[in-house]
Amino acid sequence: MAGLIHEELSGKIIGAAMDVLNKMKPGLDEKLYERALLIELRRRDRVVEPQKEFPVFYESELIGNLIPNLIVDEKVIVDAKVVTGFNEAHIAQMVGYLTITDLEPALLLNFKSARLEWKRVVRQQKPGFKAPNLHA
Repeated sequence: MAGLIHEELSGKIIGAAMDVLNKMKPGLDEKLYERALLIELRRRDRVVEPQKEFPVFYESELIGNLIPNLIVDEKVIVDAKVVTGFNEAHIAQMVGYLTITDLEPALLLNFKSARLEWKRVVRQQKPGFKAPNLHA
């Protein structure tokens, strides 16, 4: 069985988020955790792009921009939350982000409680589907 996509990087992001939560404590505004995580990840020599814009098209016409919280090492979408628990809407949002950005995976990080909650989200691939090699 193949390993998870960007498993090591995802683990490092989760570890950084745990450190942020331990230092800042739970219950603050999402943006504060996002900014602190940006600082923590950069201190750990990660390349982090906050609020990177991705154009969104419908029928070849630009309809707006998608702006995820953080993109880490051009590979993983990170979304900070302060919620009671993740729900289907949070997961659906991340699937949409993955589809538009063509990245894998996304990490939902919940800073609501003293213990960090996280959820990895990946797009479902159709059987027999092989993703194109974008880095050839």
